[in-house]
Amino acid sequence: MSEQKETRERIRELVKQVLESVPSEEDMSKEDFPQHVVVNSLKEETAKEFDRDESAKSLITEDDLRGLDFGARLRIAENAKFTPLANDIVQEKSIVLTKKSSRRSSTKVKSVAVGADHGGFQFKEQLKDFLAELGLQIRDFGTNSTDAVDYPDFAHAVAKAVGEKQVDAGIIIDGAGIGSAMTANKVPGVRAAACYSVTLAKNSRQHNGANVLTLGSGQNSFAEIKEIVEAFLTTDLTEDRHKKRVGKIETIERQYKK
Repeated sequence: MSEQKETRERIRELVKQVLESVPSEEDMSKEDFPQHVVVNSLKEETAKEFDRDESAKSLITEDDLRGLDFGARLRIAENAKFTPLANDIVQEKSIVLTKKSSRRSSTKVKSVAVGADHGGFQFKEQLKDFLAELGLQIRDFGTNSTDAVDYPDFAHAVAKAVGEKQVDAGIIIDGAGIGSAMTANKVPGVRAAACYSVTLAKNSRQHNGANVLTLGSGQNSFAEIKEIVEAFLTTDLTEDRHKKRVGKIETIERQYKK
């Protein structure tokens, strides 16, 4: 009997210890209890500058405004126009219009020659629309289809236009961008750089005074190409130490001119 009594006492003591370890409602309300956590990386909707982005369109229709709440903020292109019905909806819903800022003023050139082989043809065609949005004058030296051609022919044409100062800069797209750079650099006055990133594009302009950009259609997506092109065209050679070094490149070039 004494053993059973001792066993029951041990069990009661264990139960008591367990119960004491369970927090009471009062304890759970204390400040050291885990609180609701707000993840900082999740931005609140109110932090957005706009509720909908239609800046890629030049004409806004009633369909583009469908679902917007009263007082919603709509981002539009600088020169966007509205259909009559869309304009009425803007007024009725007091939609706030935010115009996308123009990037034209930041470009360091006014005119660009473009060229591509069959591998870069489609990107070249898309790129022309982007360059037009930047307000640049564009000269297209081909190719004009996906039929197989030789990249040196088109790289030479673009480089010649730059070397003779018919345009301010050139952009050439082939499969890798390397062959076109080699070709373009044979033309006097041309400093062509094959760039696969925004950093390289900026560096080629700031440090080397590049005036021709070559790109590889097999190396970058079109979204990346747009960023690279914009970086190239909005950066310039400004520091004297870099100008001095580019001057040495030009001196070397003159030594080999016939």
